Amino acid sequence: MDREKVLEILSDLKVLNKGHFLLTSGRHSDTYLQCAKIFQYPNYSELFSKEIARKFIKEKIDVVIGPAIGGIIFAYEVARQLGAKAIFAEREDGVMKLRRGFEINEGDNVLAVEDVVTTGGSVKEVIELVKSYNANIVGVASIVDRSNGNANFGVKFESIISIDAVSYESEKCPLCEKGLPIYKPGSRKFK
Repeated sequence: MDREKVLEILSDLKVLNKGHFLLTSGRHSDTYLQCAKIFQYPNYSELFSKEIARKFIKEKIDVVIGPAIGGIIFAYEVARQLGAKAIFAEREDGVMKLRRGFEINEGDNVLAVEDVVTTGGSVKEVIELVKSYNANIVGVASIVDRSNGNANFGVKFESIISIDAVSYESEKCPLCEKGLPIYKPGSRKFK
């Protein structure tokens, strides 16, 4: 899928947002990607999931796992395309865990997926969780890689698109220095 077409879809769905945002990583940015909007439309969910599945079709994938919340639907759709099991991990007391009766078997080949990768922190937590079950991480995939090439998971990493979006440590944020209000996406005005 070509970059211009992906950007057109993201623009049409109002996935790309400009302002002053507090990211899950704790960093601040003038750009926020609300990939959940993609999943309102099954045709786009399928389109992006097929693209990721195509990149991993030569691998034997038993399980596709994503961190809650951003990776839940994406994990399901990619697993559907690959004929694999779909599960998600969620934080309990600040630690990524399998709940709801989900299981990973020793030796399973696992693909970790996320909607947007910035620092890769959530995905790294999922990788450690998978390894704790003596399963194999085959790769990592995301719709958007906004890590500016800095995400390294030690395995194959594929994304639909890379978008260079600057982020700042909260103490060094020029948007804060300008006094711009900060928003935590998915919530009301943050500050």
